[in-house]
Amino acid sequence: MSFPSDRPRRLRRTAALRALVAEHRLHPSDLVQPMFVREGIDEPRPIPAMPGQVQHTRESLRKAAAAAAQAGVGGIMIFGVPEHRHPDGRGAWDERGIAQLAIRDVAAEVGDTTVVISDVNLDEYTDHGQVGLLGNDGDVDNDATLDAYARVALAQACAGAHLVAPSGMMDGQVAAIRAGLDAAGHERVAILAYAAKYDSAFYGPFRTAVESSFTGARSTHQQDPANLREAMREVLLDVEEGADLVMVKPAGLYLDVVRRVADAVNVPVAAYQVSGEYAAIEAAAQYGMVQRERAIEESLIAIRRAGARIILTYWATEFAQRLRA
Repeated sequence: MSFPSDRPRRLRRTAALRALVAEHRLHPSDLVQPMFVREGIDEPRPIPAMPGQVQHTRESLRKAAAAAAQAGVGGIMIFGVPEHRHPDGRGAWDERGIAQLAIRDVAAEVGDTTVVISDVNLDEYTDHGQVGLLGNDGDVDNDATLDAYARVALAQACAGAHLVAPSGMMDGQVAAIRAGLDAAGHERVAILAYAAKYDSAFYGPFRTAVESSFTGARSTHQQDPANLREAMREVLLDVEEGADLVMVKPAGLYLDVVRRVADAVNVPVAAYQVSGEYAAIEAAAQYGMVQRERAIEESLIAIRRAGARIILTYWATEFAQRLRA
């Protein structure tokens, strides 16, 4: 019997060989840790829909941010959960609002050792749970919301955010925020645009985490999961408007979009492994259906392989610590 001379298995024989020829690698600095901070609580509050994640107090957030920085994560994304909400979401730009206070706390704690990123949106701050100001028809008023987003981004920049990340999928949001920041002397603050954010069923645990009052879908502004060309149009518009980085969200179900975006733009590409993706793996692991650590690593390397330079994941600190062990 003859045997093949071309034997790819030769390079898979040992762990050292596999590591030597690995085509893609994960590094702690590739990862961003999203964190929630809630106003009006005295101790961290577990989020049942997201095992292992909590709503932080300001003090516990500082400690978690320090641990993330020590692990070498590339960034920390801060989501504020206010105690009181208003129709216009005014708490989102209040300099004493929970997000701005938390940004100041984290910026003071970590300095420039990791990147402090803020979410520019109104959904956590409106009593109706929508991402912006409502028009007479009950839908989000795009252009009125742009002014609000510019105010939010400016408040976050003043608090010390290195990156502001508009996530509401309003047309023209990047241009409005860039103009507002530059006019106020914050031209050095960069914009991470949620450029391709899909109307996904996998955001549910996040909405629980921020105690959102919104129910239903966001089909009038988030993208149709059936569409890829539309995503490319959105991404290219954001780059043209001044986005310094662009993001695809969710990550795992939209790897084809990540790949297309990475091939098309000359700015860094991020992908957000969202709360539902996180919860699904945690639940499967809890019931013994998958090996937890292997499943986490496989999900992250898939996003990296698809072309994302930056990965937002709720496992960022944990996985960074594992990489450094």
